[in-house]
Amino acid sequence: MTPAERSVLREGVVAGLIGAAVVALWFFVFDVLRGHPFLTPTLLGTLVFEGTASPAGMEPAAGPILGYTLIHVLAFVAFGVVAAAIMAVSEREPALFVAFVILFACFEVFFFGVVGALGQAVQEALVWWAVLVGNLIASIAMLWFLFRAHRALPRTLLGSWGTVLAEGVIAGVIGAVVVAVWFFAIDAIQGEPLRTPTLLGTALLNQTDPTLAVLLYTLIHGAAFVGFGILGALLIAGAEHQPLLVFALVIVFTAFEIFFFGLIVILASWVLDEVAGWTIFVGNLLAATAMLAYYFTGHRGLAHRLTQAWVEED
Repeated sequence: MTPAERSVLREGVVAGLIGAAVVALWFFVFDVLRGHPFLTPTLLGTLVFEGTASPAGMEPAAGPILGYTLIHVLAFVAFGVVAAAIMAVSEREPALFVAFVILFACFEVFFFGVVGALGQAVQEALVWWAVLVGNLIASIAMLWFLFRAHRALPRTLLGSWGTVLAEGVIAGVIGAVVVAVWFFAIDAIQGEPLRTPTLLGTALLNQTDPTLAVLLYTLIHGAAFVGFGILGALLIAGAEHQPLLVFALVIVFTAFEIFFFGLIVILASWVLDEVAGWTIFVGNLLAATAMLAYYFTGHRGLAHRLTQAWVEED
């Protein structure tokens, strides 16, 4: 093997091990939270090695867990090696990165297809969204590692948009954290920590298990803020060339606030009897302020131009 081939192989093995570890850790936490530690690897290992298709009364067993873990790791390593090879080729021919995206999509579809073929009882025990989230987190972790080894590729693929995307993700995370901390503080003062995410997760996502309601709502809450943050970053980038787009940003933030209230009223109006409307308004206002502060920190020239225009108008 040439040094380049050894490098690709090493990257693929490490990326695969990272993906396997992330999925294993995710399902360990998920199984613990629902009161059945190691249920997922036990169930899948029993299916693979013994053909048992019913999770009813299944107890953790070392044999199925170790056997399935080995298969799980080997599968992720093989996937990681293929992904690393495509990544290396994409550096010479960026258009081939499409194959990289298709590979990750096919991996997800393949896993869901296998789970679907195992029967209704297994599907209910694994929980489809837990599978989706686990594979998504693993994919992100593997992509992070592979892009670290190929730092020039994101710039080649995205150009200046890569900076905008990163800015939007960071702004979204800031907004999500601010809202989460705000409601944690409100709930703690009232003597019921995590009361608000439990109520919202139960009402909007139809979850009966409080722990799963909080976990799932937090994930969706974070994803929604990241999407919103990316949209805001795009508008800020456009405002550098056309300052009037700042008004579009204000409209987007206002629409986001109204949308959230409307969603609660439509799906679960009773939540407003349990959670004071002003706390929702203030929480989102704090998040919007924090996100705008972050945006304008990276666009000081735009902030100065807008301030100057305001002063001149006065």
